[in-house]
Amino acid sequence: MVIFNVLFVILFLLFTALQYNDPDPYVWMPLYLYGALLCWLAIKKIYKVGLFIIGIVVYALYAVYLFFDTNGVLSMVEKHHSENIVQTMKATKPWIEETREFWGLIILLSVLLINMVWLSSIKKRGEFLKIN
Repeated sequence: MVIFNVLFVILFLLFTALQYNDPDPYVWMPLYLYGALLCWLAIKKIYKVGLFIIGIVVYALYAVYLFFDTNGVLSMVEKHHSENIVQTMKATKPWIEETREFWGLIILLSVLLINMVWLSSIKKRGEFLKIN
């Protein structure tokens, strides 16, 4: 799991850097940095349950919003016939941008949930773990 978390710390930091030219970097940079922080804490086996729950709630609520938004994932599927979201790096249509953002949140959620399960199992086995 250390390799998993090192990989995602690097990826989330890279994703953060790529948000620099995004229309809303003030939203996405903190979201990816928070994911990187939680992966770094997991590497150190520091399990702050509250921080993970905050991340999961924020990511899940934002993902639900992006899914049902007028230019969200559901709109892309129903009205725009599931256009290719990776055809070009520039998102020229709002439903493409929101669908990409949705999948970014799903990645963040998945990593946080995997780490919560892993850290919880370490806790149950009584291995060395810093818990707050």
